[in-house]
Amino acid sequence: MQQQGLSLQRMKSLSQTEWRRLRLAMKSETKTTTRKGNPMTEKQTIPDGYRQDHEGRLVPEDKIKPIDRARDELVMELISQALPLSKMLAQFKGKAIGDCRAFVELSLEQYGVKLGGKKGNTELLSFDGRYKIEIKNRPVIGLSEQAEAAKELIDRYLDRVTEGSSGELRKLVMHAFRKDSKGSLSQSRIIGLRSMDIQDEDWQTAMQALTDASFVKTTVTYILVRERVGDTDEWQVVPLSLPAA
Repeated sequence: MQQQGLSLQRMKSLSQTEWRRLRLAMKSETKTTTRKGNPMTEKQTIPDGYRQDHEGRLVPEDKIKPIDRARDELVMELISQALPLSKMLAQFKGKAIGDCRAFVELSLEQYGVKLGGKKGNTELLSFDGRYKIEIKNRPVIGLSEQAEAAKELIDRYLDRVTEGSSGELRKLVMHAFRKDSKGSLSQSRIIGLRSMDIQDEDWQTAMQALTDASFVKTTVTYILVRERVGDTDEWQVVPLSLPAA
């Protein structure tokens, strides 16, 4: 889109009128759309004087309530600012990680060492010790079908103990094995079960099954920018995301 090429300094200086023009330009680029809910429907051109709602219906513009118009204008105005900012952050992340890894390789070359395979975690400190860049790799853990065997063994254990002493534990187990909307188990809740000290053969076998079921599904690389707090040994994160800002 046209506004995605704007620099951050340019975006800060844009007036309300200019943002309105950007929003209108974005609307004109998306005038042709597909009616929602029917993948076989051909793309339709929205006639002049009509707007398409969230269900794909054509609504005359003069029939749209003023409050709905105002809401749409606000959302689209903020979106026109958020999308280029998101793209800039993604570009910064890619460039920063690439530059840091290139620097590490350059630094190691003076010792005749060359890295191979996946790169590890990295910390780079500014000369004055005020700023620090961290590149971290976080493994995303998956669970194989062996987790189902663990669930059966745990149920067998719970069935053997009295209901009075196992009620809360049963709720904990049910919560741990509850799948999300994608049909996946929560690794953190599963690990919570493994930390419980229960000396029972079925339980211990189940915990071993959970250990065997765990595997690294993928690795997520992220970057942290930190600033030293005064002259202390504490560091604070420089927020680069909306939740952290």
